[in-house]
Amino acid sequence: MPAKASRAAFGEALLELAAKDDRIVTVDADLSKSTMTASFARAYPDRAFNVGIAESNMLGIGAGLALTGKVPFVCSFACFVVGRFETIRVSVAYTSANVKIVGTHAGIAIGEDGYSQMGLEDIACLRALPDIPIIQPADEAETKQAVACAVEHQGPLYLRLTRQSLEAVSPPGYRFQLGKAVVLQPGTDVTVLASGGTVFNALEAARRLAAGDVRAEVINVASIRPLDEDLILGSAGKTGHVVTVEDHSLAGGLGGAVAELLSEVLPTPLKRLGVQGFGESGDAGSLYAKHGLDPAGIAGSVLKFLNR
Repeated sequence: MPAKASRAAFGEALLELAAKDDRIVTVDADLSKSTMTASFARAYPDRAFNVGIAESNMLGIGAGLALTGKVPFVCSFACFVVGRFETIRVSVAYTSANVKIVGTHAGIAIGEDGYSQMGLEDIACLRALPDIPIIQPADEAETKQAVACAVEHQGPLYLRLTRQSLEAVSPPGYRFQLGKAVVLQPGTDVTVLASGGTVFNALEAARRLAAGDVRAEVINVASIRPLDEDLILGSAGKTGHVVTVEDHSLAGGLGGAVAELLSEVLPTPLKRLGVQGFGESGDAGSLYAKHGLDPAGIAGSVLKFLNR
């Protein structure tokens, strides 16, 4: 399967699902070409709403549509849609409106557009609100299954998607389930938990580590909330060391969620890898290398963490 951005896979899945479910509608803030809902709007013009550059209004309209029985996908760049936190808090979360919030262009890997366009704090914001599942798929197959899950899930949900293409990592026959993670490579020396755009790099890092006789267990954590606590705790108990890898701020993302879990249930040495400080303009590969999220950086951090 060729590499594909999860935003592109989302757009394709939405078209397929909408043909069978006329409850599905989209609400965009003048970015449908970027969020990949433009094809949906062409196919179903009466079910697609472009509200202009007015994200708070977009969220409010989405909540209203949800409360009338529709399944609205409210779409924008992650930084813009979650930046309207107060509207999500009251109009979506507090009312338990069946709104599917879609944040594309997540993380520093959007590259040259720079910090103003990068969603780096979105997971942290939404984790502060009760009962909003957070899904960050790692490839095309997982994305399409996650979109189908979002339609069936009753209540608000956040889908975090990439601008950059993602290599296929899901094993044959894999089925996404909310609240479940998947072991992509078994290991005994360290648990590496990755999500979204960093999963492939974590696998590549594990291959480098294996050459030095370090066996890393790589787990794809697409469901950041709810976490697969049993799988994570089981792996941590086996390896005794945990590393989290994410294209998000170190504060409040996957690493924060795992730290909270381990500190309360199974205290385990933990190293969090993520974006330190603010993002900046640059090509995706260079930015990942600068923040230690490329295969070499991940492998080096793991070795240092293990004192190897």
